[in-house]
Amino acid sequence: MADLNRNITYTNRDFNTFRNSLIDYSKTYFPNTYNDFSSDSTGMLFIEMAAYVGDVLSFYLDNQIQETFIQYARQESNLFDLAYMLGYKPKVTTAATVDISFYQQLPSIVDSTGAYVPDFDYALKISTGMQVTSAENPKIKFITEDAIDFSISSSQDPSEVSIYSLSGTNPDRFLIKKTRKAISGTINTTTATATTPTKFWNVDINASNIISVLNIFDSDGNEWYEVLNLAQDTVFTTQINASYTDPNAIQDDAPNLLNLKQVQRRFTSRFLDATTLQLGFGAGTVSDNDENLVPNPDNVGTGLAFSKDKLTAAYSPLNFMFTDTYGIAPSNTTLTISYLTGGGLESNVASGTLTNFDTTNITFVNPNIADSTLANTIFSSVATNNTKAADGGQGADSIDEIRQNALGNFQGQLRTVTQQDYLIRALSMPSNIGTIAKAYIQPTKVAEYQMGELPTILDMYVLSYNSNKELRTASPTLKQNLKTYLSEYRMINDSIKIKDAYIINITCEFDIIVLPNFNNNQVILDCINSLTTYFNIDNWNVNQPILLKDLSILLDKVEGVQTVTNILIKNISGVTKGYSNYSYDLSAATNNGIIYPSVDPMIFELKYSQSDIIGRVVPL
Repeated sequence: MADLNRNITYTNRDFNTFRNSLIDYSKTYFPNTYNDFSSDSTGMLFIEMAAYVGDVLSFYLDNQIQETFIQYARQESNLFDLAYMLGYKPKVTTAATVDISFYQQLPSIVDSTGAYVPDFDYALKISTGMQVTSAENPKIKFITEDAIDFSISSSQDPSEVSIYSLSGTNPDRFLIKKTRKAISGTINTTTATATTPTKFWNVDINASNIISVLNIFDSDGNEWYEVLNLAQDTVFTTQINASYTDPNAIQDDAPNLLNLKQVQRRFTSRFLDATTLQLGFGAGTVSDNDENLVPNPDNVGTGLAFSKDKLTAAYSPLNFMFTDTYGIAPSNTTLTISYLTGGGLESNVASGTLTNFDTTNITFVNPNIADSTLANTIFSSVATNNTKAADGGQGADSIDEIRQNALGNFQGQLRTVTQQDYLIRALSMPSNIGTIAKAYIQPTKVAEYQMGELPTILDMYVLSYNSNKELRTASPTLKQNLKTYLSEYRMINDSIKIKDAYIINITCEFDIIVLPNFNNNQVILDCINSLTTYFNIDNWNVNQPILLKDLSILLDKVEGVQTVTNILIKNISGVTKGYSNYSYDLSAATNNGIIYPSVDPMIFELKYSQSDIIGRVVPL
């Protein structure tokens, strides 16, 4: 049979063009075979059926191609898959957070000096995960993130003590207050039984509004750790910082110590859709050494028998080093899975509504209390309240949010590359391992390079807050936690040094002329309030200069001020006075009305606004 040379068009994509092309094809190559192209002819029946099939196939082909691009995909399951491929985990709900105040009464006792003080033998402790319920909607629950011990007060976990009641003129009861962060949600538990080891075993959790997996324990008490992917064999773990809770030790600013731990038992989680969370496990057994990248000298070379002992040609690292289990697979055990559900817009409850709570998590610090009647009274005195409204609760990611968040996550990839990346990562460090108040980063000066160090070394200057939200030098523990935390995200050739920024305490003096018919004292008070807001430490960063012109404009806007005649910024120092011990020549650092910071990173702090801001009214 002779080879046919047909002219076929591949650009037809809809029913009409398919139909017309088939008619033209028949007329061109079969002119004598069939020529009845009327709408009711048998031949047109088959032509239109073929055009119909072509149109349907073309539609589904176009749709499937579209669903492979996250910018155009519309089906929820495809969007979820594409988002995970780009490293983003879509949210089906977002939990609200709020600060909840916890109260308990304590009886009074007389100490050795004759003063009435709280009797901490009756102090209570509340374990992590206490549930507090909204009085307006019992379905809305919040869970505390940290435990509470009313017997301990530190600079980082202060207790507010006030007199609750009097017996005559002496205190009879004291009220102790502590505040904790809480997240909206309900703790749920499910189990999954694994018999024989199954590679990449999956467990599905079917529930609405799943926020996250809290923990997984097997029948032997082993904990399984969540990772971003099964190839990740290290996770962050924390342990209680003894210096933080010991009242006899120098108070630290890091509640927990941060460590990197290598784990065999690990799992991943991903949403298949809005109501299904799938947990994925590894493929190895306990005997498999998956925790180290194992070099095998027998595998060096090209893989050919005659060249195994030579390295004279290109070789694959995969033949030299191996790790292929991706964590172990559960076997002969039952997994107990705790997960959190809830959140959403309805979890943004109003202030003063979180007053109902579960007492099962409350116990006495001292279990041997002689007066059981008083103990019961003290136990029933526990109360909760939220002074501010809960916020942050949202519904599921929309289609557009999934697209944009996934693309943004892929670009960033949770890595710290720029100086801004390092600052954001440091300031977003979890509060349970310490909080960085201020941070500044710059390349290490050439003169400070050590032998063998790479020229990409960065210096990060940090400060923390004390319990009064005053700047302080970060503790060694906090700086070590930060260094450990950043090590998971930094570029491989970046080396970070954590240093202390300098605190320069200042005072502000000003002279003004007051307009007639205005009260001098009131105008001075308004000026001091404006400056207090201006110098609020939240508004200041490391190496930020002071612009005297801004201060003059600020005071000039205060009602009643006619003229600002003088503004003077002074340095004040001395540990005995409660200030930093560092001095700074402000006059030498002032140029064209701008007070510049020093070469060494520092921050200006007006510490005590009531005494460090001095205003005077001068005559016209």
